[in-house]
Amino acid sequence: MTKPAGPRPARATLARAAKGGSVAAIVAAMIGGVITLEGGYVNHPADPGGETNKGITKRVAVAHGYTGPMRTLPDSVAHSIYYADYLVKPGYAPLIPIDAAVTEELFDTTVNMGADRPGRWFQTGINATCGTRLAVDGKVGAATIAAYQACQTQYGAVRLCVTMLGLLDGQQRAEYDRLVAANSRLKVFHVGWIAKRIGNVDRRKCDPAA
Repeated sequence: MTKPAGPRPARATLARAAKGGSVAAIVAAMIGGVITLEGGYVNHPADPGGETNKGITKRVAVAHGYTGPMRTLPDSVAHSIYYADYLVKPGYAPLIPIDAAVTEELFDTTVNMGADRPGRWFQTGINATCGTRLAVDGKVGAATIAAYQACQTQYGAVRLCVTMLGLLDGQQRAEYDRLVAANSRLKVFHVGWIAKRIGNVDRRKCDPAA
């Protein structure tokens, strides 16, 4: 989970990379942006994730074979984990060249709260906006991405991107409110979550040519 409130980092690097840049450049900028947002070492007593550094929990780092102290987690290890567990594993990687901005939102939310919820919100958004009947199971696979790409044609890629970011933010905000209502210890994180995670993907990124 994210540390309590702090300044929102600039993400101009991702915007520049998305302007016709390679997928590798977009991925690097996306991961770099999240690491900047997450910050350094944290071991907050109210955070059920325990020790984290660069947004990576100790449990996840150990699962990837890291045995050193969390305070000195290398950037290279964090980048590798973010790419494998938060872009490839949830199924977002093929979406990058189709809609980098929506991919960024899904990736960022997955870093913050796992893949199941943002995956389901994405599928729900596609069904609601595009009239599809995707199974809302949180698994972003070929069918989900194909449905989104087909909807871009009928709805307009830029318009769909802006709409989807709004829907995803709305679901995420509601989930934060629900979490705090269910567990008052999480209230200390609420301001930071809203400041850093809601509206953090600039809608102008929906049109890389702009």
